[in-house]
Amino acid sequence: MSGERLVRAIGRYDLTAAIVNAVIGSAVFSMPALIAGHVGPLAPLAYLIAGLGVLSIALCFAEVASRFREPGGPYLYAREAFGPHVGFQAGWLTFWIRVTSMAANLNVFADYFGRSVSAADSPGGRMLTMAVVIAVITAINVIGVRQATWTVDFFTAAKLLPLVLLIGLGLFSVRSEVIATQAVAESHWAQAVLLLMFAYGGFEAPLIPASETKDPRKDTAFALLGALFVIATVYMLVQIVVIGVVPHTATLKAPVAAAFERLLGPAGLTLAAVAATVSIYGWATGSVLQSPRVLYSMAEQGDLPRVLASVHERFRTPHVAILVYSGLALALAFYGNFEWNATLSAIVRLVTYGLTCAALPVLRRRAKETAGFTLRGAVAVVPIALVFALWLLSTRPFGQAWILLALMGVGALLFVLQRRTRIVAP
Repeated sequence: MSGERLVRAIGRYDLTAAIVNAVIGSAVFSMPALIAGHVGPLAPLAYLIAGLGVLSIALCFAEVASRFREPGGPYLYAREAFGPHVGFQAGWLTFWIRVTSMAANLNVFADYFGRSVSAADSPGGRMLTMAVVIAVITAINVIGVRQATWTVDFFTAAKLLPLVLLIGLGLFSVRSEVIATQAVAESHWAQAVLLLMFAYGGFEAPLIPASETKDPRKDTAFALLGALFVIATVYMLVQIVVIGVVPHTATLKAPVAAAFERLLGPAGLTLAAVAATVSIYGWATGSVLQSPRVLYSMAEQGDLPRVLASVHERFRTPHVAILVYSGLALALAFYGNFEWNATLSAIVRLVTYGLTCAALPVLRRRAKETAGFTLRGAVAVVPIALVFALWLLSTRPFGQAWILLALMGVGALLFVLQRRTRIVAP
């Protein structure tokens, strides 16, 4: 079993920190302007609406995840509930969510780092910066899960400190006349909530390496709900500070940097750049810890080539899966940009979230193993979560939806080819 081959080193508070780290990345530094542009001074309410929708989904995840000790996350849940074909699609889409998210965050890291180091602002400098970042993070994760977990804990604390400082200083400087400048001619609530799905998304990623968590069945619900409370609180307070301190926030590319500058002067700009790079680097470290375990789990089940389930003899980490994930993420970071990758990630994420929510009643009926956490009121929460996801998907134009359909088509083809290979193999 995978749980015997890999090291169980992730404790309850490590898992909580990993979820906070997996969610708070680059979005907190750009979303305040985007959300203000769509709903104006009511932006904090958009965070609340999106947060409640995500909470309904996370509650479903809490029970479903507490039934498993093996790695795989949404892939494993869908496979057990709906069979190998649907499970493969869930794993395939989850993997690309993580790859595109990593590519998006690497681009933002290069943007902020280039403001501090001029040599990194050229095309070649950007590529070198992203390559060095991914190489260092990959090496940390190949060497061992304990080292990667300590690194995630450190970066979670490091990324929260400047945001807490911004909140602590800014709440006393919020002015009603500044908030009044955020008014918009027309509100776009669906678009604002979809963007916040990207901001809130990623909480499922730390659940993927369940075979390296000490007691996933007992710790998952605590970690999910505790982390989401911290995340929602930080997001809403940062939004309130920014729109209450910086006039016409929607016109800015770096709203958090502008808020820091108004509160601390020129030193605030430097602090904002450091905070952004630390936050994104920490997010990327956690992503390389968690995301390759999707490939590892799928390969163990025979849905992908067996080589992806290889475990390093010395470090006991899925090194091949880690290297493949990092290589693909770097390639997309070179090729694409933040907006394209973030949009795709948000749309595809809604599908995998919906599958996990739908899996809850199915797994309850089968009851192979009792859940470590039981969701009371699931009969109401599951439909709310599914309607929320379907509503957001229904607002997408075909120009965005076709990417999802194309990915699912490629996934279906790979599933058929791998199955045929297994049948004819001696």
